[in-house]
Amino acid sequence: MMIACHHPNFMPWPGLFFKGMQAEQLVLLDDVQFPLGGSWLNRNRLKNDQGELWLTVPVWKRGRSFQRIDQVEICNAENWQKKHLFSLEHAYKHAPYWDEHGTFCRQIYHDTRRELLELNLAILDYLRIASGISQPFVRSSTFAIETSGSQRLVDICKALGAREYLTIASSHKYLDENLFQRHGIQIMYYKYEPPMYPQLWGDFIANLSVLDLILTCGPKSGGLIRQAGRLVRS
Repeated sequence: MMIACHHPNFMPWPGLFFKGMQAEQLVLLDDVQFPLGGSWLNRNRLKNDQGELWLTVPVWKRGRSFQRIDQVEICNAENWQKKHLFSLEHAYKHAPYWDEHGTFCRQIYHDTRRELLELNLAILDYLRIASGISQPFVRSSTFAIETSGSQRLVDICKALGAREYLTIASSHKYLDENLFQRHGIQIMYYKYEPPMYPQLWGDFIANLSVLDLILTCGPKSGGLIRQAGRLVRS
């Protein structure tokens, strides 16, 4: 069994879904520390007539420096939902597949959620299905693992009975490959180049949220994501 891990990011890039297609199980690391600085966990990029469109979910940080991802709360004091939805509708109302997915976008911003993770999981689950991934993602908190770093990843593999761990090639410098080897787990690396596809609003911008791809390419999105990556030898 091959698994992969990723943070439960907000409207993430297509690379997350490539891992979800290649691995038999994608584990969302929801019980690790929320970054102190800028993070893809509560923001991402789409595209409008001005170029990059940044959507950021406001979260409470002051006095919560060491909070875990599954403890982060959304700051609902400001009407960020209305601003997000207005921006999306302005940018994508003429996209080929807005009619198909616009209902979901409106629903996401209609519901008031307290926790960032709850919001991100709802979005990830929808985008997973829209990308053609049938296997639901699981949360690392399910396994109640207390270790960190490479040992944590090894322990997640062991909890799932996995013998292969999939990760992007550039992460080899951070992993303790010997530790994985001692536990009989093979690290599988991949390279990913964002797919080129017809976007709205001028020149192509790489590494946008996968939602941009889905709204413009619809059912072809999964194939484009799958073709954009490849496994490589360590």
